[in-house]
Amino acid sequence: MKRPMSLVCSICPLLFSVLLGCSQEPEPPHMVSVTGKVQLQGEAVTAGAIYLHPDESNSYQNDKPSSLLQLDGSFTVKTYPFGDGVPPGKYKVTLSPELGSRLKKVKYGQVAQTPWTIDVTDLGVKDLVFEVR
Repeated sequence: MKRPMSLVCSICPLLFSVLLGCSQEPEPPHMVSVTGKVQLQGEAVTAGAIYLHPDESNSYQNDKPSSLLQLDGSFTVKTYPFGDGVPPGKYKVTLSPELGSRLKKVKYGQVAQTPWTIDVTDLGVKDLVFEVR
């Protein structure tokens, strides 16, 4: 009778530590601010989103940093689940595919075709302007 109980007593702490380790939040990467505007012929582009797709060389390869475009076309990029900011590195920048289609500029909604790139340094990027052409 003591044998099954000792087995349970030795397995429970191990199982508990594994479960506890799995539930921890991921360590946030170093984040820097990225802000700017999106314009078409000098006018604000709104009612959509902008996405930063990490380059293969980036150490951060998780969710795409993104931002909704405000009424003045401005954006402040956030990285889920960490909040405001972007891990430094190179990115391809796209609009949401729906917005690219609505503007009749489909290439801006596709990673393989977008002409926009950004190199985010440790100092971040402020007041960047992306012009839809």
